[in-house]
Amino acid sequence: MGQKTHPIGFRIGVTEDWRSRWYAPKAAYAEFLIEDHKIRQHIDRRLNRTAPFAGCAGVEIERTRNEVKVLIATARPGMVIGPKGAEVDKLREELEELIDRKVSVNIKEIKNPDLNAQLIALDIAEQLKKRGSFRRMMKMHCDSAIAAGAKGIKIICKGRLGGAEMSRMETQKLGSIPLQTLQARVEYGFAQSFTTYGAIGVRVWLYRGDYREFLNGDEAADTPPPETGRRRGRGAGGSHGPRNPEQGA
Repeated sequence: MGQKTHPIGFRIGVTEDWRSRWYAPKAAYAEFLIEDHKIRQHIDRRLNRTAPFAGCAGVEIERTRNEVKVLIATARPGMVIGPKGAEVDKLREELEELIDRKVSVNIKEIKNPDLNAQLIALDIAEQLKKRGSFRRMMKMHCDSAIAAGAKGIKIICKGRLGGAEMSRMETQKLGSIPLQTLQARVEYGFAQSFTTYGAIGVRVWLYRGDYREFLNGDEAADTPPPETGRRRGRGAGGSHGPRNPEQGA
């Protein structure tokens, strides 16, 4: 098959949490969905595509009856908040004007940017815009992610790399990336670099170990995995052991 399953959508509801958490009746669902899309677009344009490039790695949205709560994950919270909270207040006012609802904005700091797939993709895209060497950038981020504790990383850049006439795809990979294992904590990041000679897409897969290791520390790692497949019966390998061939049927 084509192997084009979205890595986040594949895991949502199984090991990944939803990025928007709210419930709406059928009449209001489409309106809320469009509002969520507008909020994400505005934050991406404001924090990732214009100076000072605060590096927004993700936006989570929750709704109550009277308020829309927006949680922004960023590696540079100081740039998002601004002096005395001026920038975050300005952002909140812009979002309230955009969707005509009361909005509260919370900022979550990302401690280690080298272990966040979205921030890696954004950084590579920004360097490509400045005509940096794509091979050197990909290699550097692979090495820094492994040094920070990642178990595997894969980076794909696709487009007119280096200003070439024909677009191509370049891949860098270090460690293992178990894309089909749902218990594996694989983060995915995507960013676009709009250069003078065309758009270049950057995709990053980052493997940080199994989810079991992140639940309760070492206790979760020692817990045996849940039993899957058919229940064991009296057949071969069942609770009564293998059948003795000499006993007959």
